[in-house]
Amino acid sequence: MGLPKAVGIEAACPPVLLVAETMTRRRIGVISDTHGLLRPEAVRALRDSESIIHAGDIGKPEVLDALQALAPVKAVRGNMDREPWARGLPKTEAFAIDQVAVYVLHDLREMDLVPEDAGFNVVVSGHSHQPSIQERNGVLFVNPGSAGPQRFRLPVSIALLHILGASVDAELVPLLPLPPMRSLR
Repeated sequence: MGLPKAVGIEAACPPVLLVAETMTRRRIGVISDTHGLLRPEAVRALRDSESIIHAGDIGKPEVLDALQALAPVKAVRGNMDREPWARGLPKTEAFAIDQVAVYVLHDLREMDLVPEDAGFNVVVSGHSHQPSIQERNGVLFVNPGSAGPQRFRLPVSIALLHILGASVDAELVPLLPLPPMRSLR
């Protein structure tokens, strides 16, 4: 079974990013919104990844360098990545891992295609700092949340994709416990 034949995917994707010589489950790290901070907890959680996807708001080129030391990285530019070093980063990425077609962008609201019509199986985004995994119209939408500075009471997390052939599932990995709730009196 090959990649879906639909509008957009053949033009956007190289034939295959990673080809399985034997059917082994692949672990792909997904991180976003580091804003210049690559936590040691994130490095530990991503350590055994075959490749890493960064969904933007990287913050500093050193974050990509450190991730690249762990595994090959695909990264997109986020709305806060305005410095000269980030100008070469694409706004979107499209690629395949085995028979799973992946589309990456920072802000889901800026998506200018219908992923199921374009043949994508997974859409990875960031921006909201809210981790989520949802399936819609047969497409898995993954937002790893923010792995950088904690905002409000939002979790600090990454995500992992597990791919085997044409099968994909995702999990969220919290990096820090949530701060305690304050009582209102």
